[in-house]
Amino acid sequence: MPILIRYGHRSWLVPLAVLAFVVGVDAATPATFASVSWLVMVPVVAAGLCGPAATGLFALLAIAAYPALDSIWGKSQGIEDFLLVIAGAVLSVPISVFRARAAAYVRHLQGAAETTRQVVLRPVPPGWGGVDSAARYLAADVEARVGGDFYDVLATPFGARVILGDVQGKGLPAVSAAAALVGCFREAAFHERDLATVAGWMEERLYRQNALAERLGEREERFATAVVLWFPSDAPGEVEVVNFGHDSPHVLGPAGVRQLPPGDGAPIGLAELAGGLPRVRRLRLGPGETVLIVSDGVTEARDRTGAFFSLRAHLDRLADAPGVVDPGRLVDEVAAAVVRHTGGRLTDDTALLAVRTPPVEPADGAGLSPRRG
Repeated sequence: MPILIRYGHRSWLVPLAVLAFVVGVDAATPATFASVSWLVMVPVVAAGLCGPAATGLFALLAIAAYPALDSIWGKSQGIEDFLLVIAGAVLSVPISVFRARAAAYVRHLQGAAETTRQVVLRPVPPGWGGVDSAARYLAADVEARVGGDFYDVLATPFGARVILGDVQGKGLPAVSAAAALVGCFREAAFHERDLATVAGWMEERLYRQNALAERLGEREERFATAVVLWFPSDAPGEVEVVNFGHDSPHVLGPAGVRQLPPGDGAPIGLAELAGGLPRVRRLRLGPGETVLIVSDGVTEARDRTGAFFSLRAHLDRLADAPGVVDPGRLVDEVAAAVVRHTGGRLTDDTALLAVRTPPVEPADGAGLSPRRG
């Protein structure tokens, strides 16, 4: 019995219940009611739920139970029904083997996809870079393959810098481009004070990535939309933004919900066609305001009828909820709303990142000090 439990998480109870049901029906019905041939359902059900070992055991039980029941209740149902049970038992074992192999392959794909995501999307410690931040990643179905969404929060000598973006396309080429951009951002944003210079490095990095991919035989050039934010350590209450054709971030705070100015620049990789890099904007953030950046997996999420998820409408409903500007709670609320809207059928990987300057609170009743958390 431990073998059965290991494979099926007690799913062996289902074919066992079917076996008990057939035995009960055969005992409760008259001799004219031919029910013992229903034993063919036992190994078939086991093949769909249990591992090969458990399926083989139920197949033997079904074959052995047929003549036993036939003799106990005195119901002679002929060799044809017995051959049907044997055929179902024999076929159920290879079916279970194929199903187990398919399940193992799906688990392998899921493991490989998760490992790939962790290379690009490393964990961010609380309070990293002097800001409160939280990120969530909603993976689409395995059939949709791994997407090119990426994000990061970086501690630099100039203040926290964050990025969220989405590489066009799916699969390994998109993930490779995302990894190249994240790696470039981590180095350039740490060493370069000027955010425009950081943007230039990222444009150059994707250009070289596309050149390499072309030499390796890939025909499609990659580009990426992204938003880069900088919280200058010498200018509290301000933020610098570079928007590479991405959806504008939303800001939630005591005054409600607002959206930052739309990006006027081209995606990363298309600056030459657009006539240059996007400009850097310096904007004010009010006390207690949290910036939310999402990938198009949020804004393009659809329900059963094909209706898009309305992020702004959802944020407006959340605006009055106490504590919603906390980054962790905010991304949890939005992520849960997306899953509800789609019924759990995500067709694209989805990334969310919320960040804010930590609020201040009294320290020993003698002034204000930054809260770390």
